[in-house]
Amino acid sequence: MTDIIDDLTWRGLIAVSTDLDDLRKTLDAGRVTYYGGFDPTAPGLHIGNLVLLLTMRRLQLAGHRPIGLVGGATGLIGDPSGKSVERVLNSREVVADWVAKIRTEISRFLDFGAGPGSAVAVSNLDWTAELSAIDLLRDIGKHFPVNQMLSREVVKARLEQGGISYTEFSYQILQANDFLELHRRYGCRFQLGGSDQWGNLVSGVDLIRRVTGESVHALATPLITKPDGTKYGKTAGGAIWLSPELMSPYAFYQFWLNRTDAEMPGLLRVFSFRTAAEIEDLERETVSRPAARVAQRALADEVTTLVHGAGETAAAIAAGRALFGQGDLRDLDERTLAAAAAEVPYAEMDPGGQRWSVPGDLGQAADHGQAGDPGQAGSGAGQAQAVGEVGGSRTRKKKVQ
Repeated sequence: MTDIIDDLTWRGLIAVSTDLDDLRKTLDAGRVTYYGGFDPTAPGLHIGNLVLLLTMRRLQLAGHRPIGLVGGATGLIGDPSGKSVERVLNSREVVADWVAKIRTEISRFLDFGAGPGSAVAVSNLDWTAELSAIDLLRDIGKHFPVNQMLSREVVKARLEQGGISYTEFSYQILQANDFLELHRRYGCRFQLGGSDQWGNLVSGVDLIRRVTGESVHALATPLITKPDGTKYGKTAGGAIWLSPELMSPYAFYQFWLNRTDAEMPGLLRVFSFRTAAEIEDLERETVSRPAARVAQRALADEVTTLVHGAGETAAAIAAGRALFGQGDLRDLDERTLAAAAAEVPYAEMDPGGQRWSVPGDLGQAADHGQAGDPGQAGSGAGQAQAVGEVGGSRTRKKKVQ
């Protein structure tokens, strides 16, 4: 077992925790079963969820056993965390479809064939659907002091902003019951979640203590933000999705490639599996050779490969090069080519149908590794059209300042 707590601390992945010294001793003593939950509030996961997934992966690589829980039940209720108004409740059919998609995405990041440490995937609908209202109130609800529930930051915020329904108020009970059920069924002793979930996490810890008398742990990862304090995972066009159906691998690759130098230390520590020494080398490269964008390229390659595979990463790199006259368009598949063309502020295919050309200023910038290089293809500004022949049809995209 490696000292995973030291590694998570160095990477800035511990925002708050129950007794950290005791958690370290628990993890050092042997294999621990832990879980992280993902509610189906959309048809896929985004890079905010990726922070939790990769933290779970780190713990599994350190020898511990993960449970990936998808909220088939809690997704029907709605988590009030981070919301100033009530969520719109989705139909059971929509939630079931999203559960299946998210379960598939989770399976790409955890090892389900690792022997005693093999991951487990569950839906909390499996036990919640069988729970009657009477059983919920008698067996679970009696362990929740209302004054304690009202003290949760998310509940206080909603009450100040106009109120909260009993449905969303009860969310913390259902999530706490998930921890209790996983503790009973799998011996789960440790829950991970985002810092905005801290109230829900400690509700589970407290419920297990009240019902069983046993001590378990919770740890919250920080919300990853840009240097200006705004959240990652959102752009003007929406979330940075992990699913290729929601965001092309090319656009995903470009997102990482276009991060600023100031963002790289934090992003490398959170999203890369490189060692501390390797990451510190990349940080020094960023300072000494910023124009080379070595860290950005390394991170884009690693994360895109992890999420989409080596083949899609190679295609994204090839597309970026071809768009700036550094590769042959015939080597690209139609889907990647179309995605890349849509991201370029201005591009036009040559008469031979093999290469894209860009305006002189962007082309010159590409030669110097600046705003127009393949690593910056989506960062141009101004009014322009992207024009090209893709699969025999002409495509246009209007870009407006």
